[in-house]
Amino acid sequence: MELIALVIGVIFLLVLIIKFKMNTFVSLILTSVLTAILLGMNLTKIMTTIEDGIGSQLGELSLVFGFGAMLGRLVADAGGAYVIATTLIDKFGKKRLQIAIMLASFIIGIALFFEVGMVLLIPIVFAIAIEADVPILYLGISMAAALSVTHGFLPPHPAPVAISAVLNANDGKVLLFGLVVAIPCAIIAGPLFTKLARKFAPGAFAQKGNLSSLGEVKTFKPSEAPSFGLSVLTSLFPVILMAITTIYKMTVDGGATPTKNATMLDQIIALIGDPAMAMLISLIVAMFTMGWGRKRKTSDIMETLENAVKSIAMLLLVIGGGGAFKQVLIDGGVGKEVAKIFINSSMSPLVLGWLVAVVLRVALGSATVSALTAAGIVAPLMAQAGVDPALMVLAIGAGSLAASHVNDAGFWMFREYFDLTVKQTLGIWTVLETIIAVVGLAIVMLLNMAFH
Repeated sequence: MELIALVIGVIFLLVLIIKFKMNTFVSLILTSVLTAILLGMNLTKIMTTIEDGIGSQLGELSLVFGFGAMLGRLVADAGGAYVIATTLIDKFGKKRLQIAIMLASFIIGIALFFEVGMVLLIPIVFAIAIEADVPILYLGISMAAALSVTHGFLPPHPAPVAISAVLNANDGKVLLFGLVVAIPCAIIAGPLFTKLARKFAPGAFAQKGNLSSLGEVKTFKPSEAPSFGLSVLTSLFPVILMAITTIYKMTVDGGATPTKNATMLDQIIALIGDPAMAMLISLIVAMFTMGWGRKRKTSDIMETLENAVKSIAMLLLVIGGGGAFKQVLIDGGVGKEVAKIFINSSMSPLVLGWLVAVVLRVALGSATVSALTAAGIVAPLMAQAGVDPALMVLAIGAGSLAASHVNDAGFWMFREYFDLTVKQTLGIWTVLETIIAVVGLAIVMLLNMAFH
């Protein structure tokens, strides 16, 4: 019954979003209510479950998300993103443009959410493609691959941070292992896949792209923009803080988290490495490097911050809605039912976590929601098998990227910006995301063998 309720819930969600074009957040809440009723939950407890789901989901994420969007917008508005991209292109030359774009997207993508990163990078990619006289998609695939891997594998992104919290994984360890997984994935799904895509979908590479939905696109004179070093440092500041904490914990504390006996230094290092705190400190740094230090008025800087929050408000609600649906599935016993199906399976928990995330991704669309739901389902199995929680986070992260299609916002963004048909988008974007998922799992399994 529980699984039938899940299937009906997912179909209901898809019908609301695709057929009736209903707002995703409202659809998720309506679906949560319907699924809760079908699961036979106590009617008086349904809204409490939904509120708990939204609350638990957005607790830390709202801080990481909010500060991250503000940081990204400050770097972009000051011309930092533009400088990072153009400098890399000058250094790499026309032959290695894809590598330059991938590197720029990777650096910018670490500090930004997928959607925000795409919005910031698209105008830069378009400008470079026109200047270098190459098809827009030729650079766009590498950009999308780099943004996707940072979104799926690297804290401070919402999915890895949230799954790490569910599975009690060390954020810093996830970041280190995540880099090992993300870089090969980006290369294979970016420049290498582009060669294949050009053969199989030449029509898509002829498209000129569509910039109308971006609003005003700023251009910068070199004299107005910050330096390359300062732009990179500001973008990567949260990652640097989290890396310091990880290295300190692994070398000084032997991987331990601070306890009651922790020294003041232990406590300070742990504080600055917390994703929310790392983002807050980085935001303050960005206000100086990209704001006051560039003679911008405080009122200007605050306007940038407000605009950044407006751009992610709906995204936050959708993630909250995903949390509500996840909570209904967990409280209604769906997680236990799915776990029961796999409980006697001799499959590695890493493959299992990946598989559950893939199934949920195909059904639900949202990488973050499918990753979180999968984490809730496999957490009990992981403990029994003695799998490293950091590797579990990455296996689920890989699965949550697979087979993006019509129920995923990223699919529509990619289609709109590159002016493709739905068929072309399925042939390029959906395949690209699936390549990352499969290669990601393969690397996680290799890491598991190496460290087991």
